[in-house]
Amino acid sequence: MFDTRPTDAASPTLDEARKLLERVWGHADFRGLQASVIVEVLAGRDVMAVLPTGGGKSVCYQVPAILRPGVGLVVSPLIALMTDQVEALKQQGVAAARLDSGLTMDERSAVWRAARAGELDLLYVSPEGLASGAMLERLAELPISLIAIDEAHCVSQWGHDFRPDYRTLGRLAEIFPGVPRIAVTATADARTRDDILASLRLGEARVFVDSFARPNLQLSAERKINGSRARTDAAVIELVRERRGKSGVIYCGSRDGCERVADALRDAGSNAIAYHAGFDARERDRRLERFLAEDGAVMVATIAFGMGVDKPDVRFVIHADPPGSLEAYWQEIGRAGRDGEPAEGITLYGPSDIAWSLRRLEGRPMAEEVKQVQTRKVRQLFAMLDGATCRPQAVRRYFGEQDAQPCGVCDICGDPPATFDAVVPAQKALAAVQRLGERFGRTRVVDHLLGKTKDVQPWEAELSTWGIGADLSLAAWRDVIDHLLFEGLLVEDPNDGKPIIRLGDAQAVRAVYRGERPVRVRQAPVRAVAIDKPRRNAGRNLAAEALDGDVRARFEALRAWRRDRAVEQRVPPYVIFQDKTLVEIAVQEPRGLDDLARIPGVGAGKLDRYGPAVLEALAAVA
Repeated sequence: MFDTRPTDAASPTLDEARKLLERVWGHADFRGLQASVIVEVLAGRDVMAVLPTGGGKSVCYQVPAILRPGVGLVVSPLIALMTDQVEALKQQGVAAARLDSGLTMDERSAVWRAARAGELDLLYVSPEGLASGAMLERLAELPISLIAIDEAHCVSQWGHDFRPDYRTLGRLAEIFPGVPRIAVTATADARTRDDILASLRLGEARVFVDSFARPNLQLSAERKINGSRARTDAAVIELVRERRGKSGVIYCGSRDGCERVADALRDAGSNAIAYHAGFDARERDRRLERFLAEDGAVMVATIAFGMGVDKPDVRFVIHADPPGSLEAYWQEIGRAGRDGEPAEGITLYGPSDIAWSLRRLEGRPMAEEVKQVQTRKVRQLFAMLDGATCRPQAVRRYFGEQDAQPCGVCDICGDPPATFDAVVPAQKALAAVQRLGERFGRTRVVDHLLGKTKDVQPWEAELSTWGIGADLSLAAWRDVIDHLLFEGLLVEDPNDGKPIIRLGDAQAVRAVYRGERPVRVRQAPVRAVAIDKPRRNAGRNLAAEALDGDVRARFEALRAWRRDRAVEQRVPPYVIFQDKTLVEIAVQEPRGLDDLARIPGVGAGKLDRYGPAVLEALAAVA
């Protein structure tokens, strides 16, 4: 081991950090937000860093731990992760060690002797180990340079890998006062970040959130055929066959599924390795070692395989069964392409998957509020998978990057799916939430739109939005509302276990009302959407008495104009425009001929003949 500490270890500088980086890791400079994070830690200040998978989170605490006097304490959730990092550091000439249940008593004693002698730069421990009072007492006797909490999302009950022992780590602030602490994770939305800060008592910490962009990662999703296991297995085998010789990971939702897919892949000639919690620790370690060592190996695993696995040349990740949240999706997909070279993330999904995910949540012992949040996360994931928005853009927006642009390489960007213009359904849904006082959940709002609320009260039946959505199916309305939730036009409030939906960003909602913001929903899941393909009797429940006052005024003006034209031409009024068309015109309030042309029932001939007059009639009541 070589001495990596500067002469003046009490006041290390960023320049010293760069020299150390080049010397130990062979990199000339830091990437992304690494330098900003390291400056804070070197100065002895608390930090939370949310950096994408492959973004170099470990360096953010390894470099300061080496430069600052004392030993850096790293809390890590998995033995495999600790082992991997410690061995990598040793290879680089850094004095690192771990304390976990996989060590013998003699090995543990040797680690403690090295720590007391000041011979260690970094010491890795588990949160469960820290729960032991004896370990904390011994650590309190050591000069600690910093405390790093890796995979910090595990501290949050809102996250996807909640570990109860992580919730106790906040007391480290009392046990080690004045020692800088850094919490790092690759996946944490705003709510999870707030929970991490509160739980770890990092109220004064600076928060750094880097972009989640992974330009080398091409994402795609495919609907399963009829939920058939055999068809899904065949699809996975074909996907792997097309990538023969490349290393990959396949995620399955169950141990049985994991074994079944691995067997099928081996029968098809692939070097497939099954991995799940049903194997004992030694066998899992053996299989992990095989995967890391063998070229072209394909790991078929449950979620037991994931955190901390750092095989740089994984060229693809396939979800045979989708995960339960966008956080889990992004972390698992992030196993691919960590070397920066092109890689793929492919997800197979179907209606039965979301039902299974929700049933699994119902069976877990957790607070009702937490369960509601996790349910929302499931729906958001499937809204992304079945949506028409660029996949990396949708994920990045979820994590707070509202200015994220389309990636240009995912399946949505490469072959945009058929969608329908859902501006009018969106307007109806938003209006329904507003008229109902933002006091009800998703199901109740849909029932209201369909005019099917059980034991409806007179006040509700009198609302302009009652039954206004009868032209769409139940499934279509669920898709529309899920889309609005995902886009942030609606937000779900847990409401102490009884979730309600409210209007989202006010500016964005106004833009939808005005027709200035496009809303497009994938056409495939929707059955007979009225605004794209008018149905027989569509709009029969959009009677004038059910419309808002301003919409009704426009409708009545259009009816009066139509009546005059009908008298002049001696034809029935409906020959000119049907009521449902006038209602749609009144609701959408088109600002020009192009807008008017997009309304069902307004063909080119009628647009030429009546278009200017219709716009004039609308303007007269504006």
